[in-house]
Amino acid sequence: MAFYDDLLKGYGPSLAVGIGVALVAPVILPAVASIFRPLVKGAVRGGLTLADSIKEFTASTGEQMSDLYAEAKAEHYGKTK
Repeated sequence: MAFYDDLLKGYGPSLAVGIGVALVAPVILPAVASIFRPLVKGAVRGGLTLADSIKEFTASTGEQMSDLYAEAKAEHYGKTK
């Protein structure tokens, strides 16, 4: 019996908390999930909106840079000939 006393010495409160969490978790988790689900969903939607905005910005910027390059190239080779 002394072996078990020494084995569990200092772990009593931690063990009790662990068992308590295991018993209460099935009741608490669905309630917490129902609260945080809309928040997480909103964050994901915001991230998707931001990603779309970045894609549009980079496409527009790439197109403008391509146009500038074409104009500069045309001016350069048009004057040197």
